[in-house]
Amino acid sequence: MKYAGIIKNDLAAAPGVCVSFFTQGCPHHCEGCQNPETWDFNGGKEFTNKVLDELITAINANNVERNLCIMGGEPLCPENEFLTNLIITEIKKIYPNIKIYIWTGYIYDNLKNSNNIRIKNILKTADYLIDGPYIQKERDITLPLRGSRN
Repeated sequence: MKYAGIIKNDLAAAPGVCVSFFTQGCPHHCEGCQNPETWDFNGGKEFTNKVLDELITAINANNVERNLCIMGGEPLCPENEFLTNLIITEIKKIYPNIKIYIWTGYIYDNLKNSNNIRIKNILKTADYLIDGPYIQKERDITLPLRGSRN
């Protein structure tokens, strides 16, 4: 399993202080994507138990409980759904009150009709899902948590 990176004190992704985790690999390749370096499924770094421990520790570093943001790449594509599910399940066990935000290029209505057990658990466990591909022609930087109006 691969990941692209971690920001331990992210103030830009979501309300409050967050830990942002970037998955590696994306099938969407949206024009104007701000993270095209995350598209290649063979790129990034190897995810290990040590990385999971690092995420768990970062959530409450200096006794400041942060929220968790998962973005990409594409966190909900078949290649990344196991890792996304693992992370949010383990984090919620330890920090049940934090908010989990997930950005995906997939559409919620399609995801909620999935028979995939991991996708069902992700949708049940995450607090916020920001869905839909980034559409360059609909770019709007005034919108909270998203880059385009779609």
